[in-house]
Amino acid sequence: MEKKCPECGDKIIGRADKKFCSDACRNAHNNTLNKDNKNLIRNVNNRLRKNYRILETLNSKDKTKTTKEKLLRLGFSFDYFTSLYTTKTGSIYYYLYDQGYLPLDNDYYLLVKREM
Repeated sequence: MEKKCPECGDKIIGRADKKFCSDACRNAHNNTLNKDNKNLIRNVNNRLRKNYRILETLNSKDKTKTTKEKLLRLGFSFDYFTSLYTTKTGSIYYYLYDQGYLPLDNDYYLLVKREM
């Protein structure tokens, strides 16, 4: 029985367990399966990446202080974060993966990096 490539339909030549006729077809098939089909998911991921880059750029050490105005000027969006951490005293840290920020008084923010 002749096996056909699920991506292009060409005949598969080679090993018995081979699924695609070429690396290009395998990559095209997997890219199609793994792409973000919804704009919402893609947009949220892009926003998270942008916020992460901004925090990473501003927080060159493991702890830095900055202003809300500076974050907003760089395009930071406070609506997107990946997790929250509440301390025993009730302070809430907002995290984007390992980069985080803590709102302080007078529109200042403490930028921190969590040890992984």
